[in-house]
Amino acid sequence: MKTYCFALDLHDDPGLIEEYKRYHKPENVWPEVLQCIRAKGVVSQEIYLAGNRMVMILEATDDFDFDAKAAADSASPEMRKWEELMWKFQKPLPHARPGEKWVRMQKISEVR
Repeated sequence: MKTYCFALDLHDDPGLIEEYKRYHKPENVWPEVLQCIRAKGVVSQEIYLAGNRMVMILEATDDFDFDAKAAADSASPEMRKWEELMWKFQKPLPHARPGEKWVRMQKISEVR
């Protein structure tokens, strides 16, 4: 099992942030989106929020492939609609590459 961590900002608007949180309640996430998330080796995904900064923890199988996941997401009309809708709320981090949403974070410490 591999663990990845990503960061992304939301627009700093309390109303938009609350709407984004509603979309991400388990009963509100589109079933097709959940299927896409799980389809290519994602075991679990958690999103945390502090102010307007989000952190996503992704646990995936050892053979997880980011390119295969991205291709599957791009091939899904529902996933493309979901991602387009989420851009209403999200904004890239200042150091994100053009078109990059979630920026993969570097692990700098681990205590066990």
